[in-house]
Amino acid sequence: MPQRKIIHVDCDCFYAAVEMRDDPTLQAVPLAVGGAGGRGVVTTCNYKARAYGVRSAMPGSEARRLCPGLVTVPTDMSRYRAVSQQVMGILRELTDLVEPLSLDEAFLDVTDVTEHRGSATLMARHLRERVRNEVGITISAGVAPNKFLAKVASDWEKPDGLFVVSPEDVDSFVRELGVEKLPGVGEVTATRLHALDVHTCDDVRALGASALIERFGKQGYRLFEMAHGRDERPVVVSRVAKSLSVERTFSQDLPDTAACETMLATLVADLNLRLSRKGRDKPVHKLFVKIRFSDFSTHTLERVRENIQEPAFEDYLPLLTELVSNRERPVRLLGLGVRFRNDDAPVAQLRLFE
Repeated sequence: MPQRKIIHVDCDCFYAAVEMRDDPTLQAVPLAVGGAGGRGVVTTCNYKARAYGVRSAMPGSEARRLCPGLVTVPTDMSRYRAVSQQVMGILRELTDLVEPLSLDEAFLDVTDVTEHRGSATLMARHLRERVRNEVGITISAGVAPNKFLAKVASDWEKPDGLFVVSPEDVDSFVRELGVEKLPGVGEVTATRLHALDVHTCDDVRALGASALIERFGKQGYRLFEMAHGRDERPVVVSRVAKSLSVERTFSQDLPDTAACETMLATLVADLNLRLSRKGRDKPVHKLFVKIRFSDFSTHTLERVRENIQEPAFEDYLPLLTELVSNRERPVRLLGLGVRFRNDDAPVAQLRLFE
């Protein structure tokens, strides 16, 4: 059985990062999302605010006492969800084995991914670069042989960091790890462990499984396993892939449709590579092309194309031609993909009273 390769990605101060991206003047000030008014609570804050001791879930009044110059903005969940979908879409272009934990973090199992020379470290670098360039925010990533260590690692070099725990380094890394770093160990559990003179995972090992289970129940066994760097939990995928796509955002706009047609051939090759790895057993229902022009207007065109096993350049060219009315219009982003047929969905709708 191959050694598992798990990546945990976590968007840095996600809501605040979206606000700073969309209003660059907020980058220079301590910023909190939420927390306005007399009874408001801070949802998250940027790192300038954190330097003053401001934290999420803190009452806004206390945050302003700690940081008199704090700027607050209201939450905008629909905007954050849209950005989250964009980030998750980039992750799923690498692998279908993605387990979102929230809007701003996810696990990926990349054990069987052969792209980027099969290196999880190179994959994490690629994901961080794409999110920075295409979404305009930063993510921190942790790479490790299991979920627990990957999550710890993603927090190691925050913000905008990458930390790798290789299989041969697991034992030495875990031994020195403070118990506060363990997922699920909050202030109460940490205090109870400290009272037992347990401060590191090495101390947890020394205390032993029986003593931990006696004092902490099931959590005690989990603590003992983590202290040895063990975590067999799989990445759980709860989402059925309905489509598969590839796209590229260009640092310099493509000048015209002729340049788009050249790039189209490359994108078709990339799409078929992904299909060969994860989508050949799914029947294709539609093809689509997506284009974003230099003025940031975005358009998508899709057409039903049944019984296509391997989409070709000639299949996508008519969609591109139909989508672009002005062949001299510069293009910032070009993408294409397939939508799969859902054979489990009902094929007919019953009348209401039958």
